[in-house]
Amino acid sequence: MTDALARRSADTLARPFTVRGLTTRNRIAMAPMTRQFSPNGVPGQDVADYYTRRAAGGVGLIITEGTYIDHDSAGTSDRVPRFHGEDALAGWADVADSVHRAGGAIIPQLWHVGVTRDEGAPPVTDAEPVGPSGISLEGKPKGRAMTQKDLDDVIGAFADGAAAAERLGFDGIELHGAHGYLIDQFLWAGSNRRTDVYGGDIVARTRFAAEIVAACRAAVSDAFPIFLRMSQWKGGQYDAKLAHSPAELDILLRPLVEAGVDVFHASTRRYWLPEFDDSDLNFAGWVKKISGRPTVTVGSVGLDGVFSEAFQGKDSGVTPIDELLDRMERDEFDMVAVGRALIADPEWPVKTLGGRTEGITPFAAEMLKSLR
Repeated sequence: MTDALARRSADTLARPFTVRGLTTRNRIAMAPMTRQFSPNGVPGQDVADYYTRRAAGGVGLIITEGTYIDHDSAGTSDRVPRFHGEDALAGWADVADSVHRAGGAIIPQLWHVGVTRDEGAPPVTDAEPVGPSGISLEGKPKGRAMTQKDLDDVIGAFADGAAAAERLGFDGIELHGAHGYLIDQFLWAGSNRRTDVYGGDIVARTRFAAEIVAACRAAVSDAFPIFLRMSQWKGGQYDAKLAHSPAELDILLRPLVEAGVDVFHASTRRYWLPEFDDSDLNFAGWVKKISGRPTVTVGSVGLDGVFSEAFQGKDSGVTPIDELLDRMERDEFDMVAVGRALIADPEWPVKTLGGRTEGITPFAAEMLKSLR
C-alpha cells in the first residue's frame, strides 16, 4: 500500500461513529457469520477469545453471529448460540466483557430462521417450521403459516432478547431481517402470500418487522441503538428483490424508520455493484439516501471471491479497497462490515489502517473448520 493510500485509509476508516449511546473507535465492523461452535447453544471461552482477537486487532464494532431468540421454531442447529437461558446468557456476558476490555464495541444479532428450519432438527426437534404463509422460499408447501399468537410470541421474544442484551452490557442489537429468514420472509412478496394485515402490498409486508422494531425500542433505553440487517437477495435466490426501484424502497423503509431503526445494515454479495439503474450507488447508499439513517455496507470487502464460494471449498485472495474508500469519502455509507477477511486475519483493521496490507493473510476455505 502506498503512503497516500495508507493516509486515505486512516482518514476515512479511523473516524469514530456515533449513534445514540454507542460510539465506535472506527468505521470497521465485523460482519455476523454463523460459526456453529457453541455446543447446546452456549458460547464458551473459545467464542469469547474468537471475538476478542478481532477487537484486539482493531475492529470498532463486532456484530456477533446470528443468535436464536427464545422461540421453539427459531433455530435449526444446537451448535448455533442461543440468546436466552441462563447458561447461554452467562456465556454472552463473558463475551461482551472480554470484547470491551480489548477496546471494541459489540452487539448481538437476534435471529429467527422461519421456514428455512429443517424439520426434526435441534434445538427443539419437534418444533414445526413457521413462516408467513406455510411455503418455502421456493414456493413449495413447508411448515405452517403463523397465527396471531405465533406473531405475538415472536415479537415478544425479540423484545426479550433486546432487553437481555442491554442488561448484559452489550452496546446495541441487530435484528436479522435479511437473507430469507423469518423477518425477511414477511418483507418479500415471494414468500409472503398472506391476505391479512401482514401481507399484500409493500407497506403491509413491513408490518411484522416494524412491530418487532417497535417492541425492541420499547424494551430498551433511549441510549441503546437498534440495527436492522436487510437484503434484496435470499439464500439460493440471488436475484430476488424486495424493491425494484428507489420509489419502492422508499415505501419499504418508511415504516421501519418510524418504528425506530437507527442503522440499516444493507447486505450485498459485492459491495461495489450498483443497486438500481442510472446510479452507481450500492444498496447501502440507496438506503441511506432514502431513509436518512446511517448505513453499514458489506460484501466481499478486501477479497476477490464472494462468500458462497467458500462453502464450495474455494479460497479468496486479498484485493485493494480503493473503491471502498472512494465511496466512503462520498459519504455513500457510514460503516463497512468485513467478514471472511477477518476470519482469515484478525488484524485486518490495524494492518489496513497502518498501511500494511501486504501483510494481510488471505482467506482459505479451510479456515471455516475451526474457531481461530
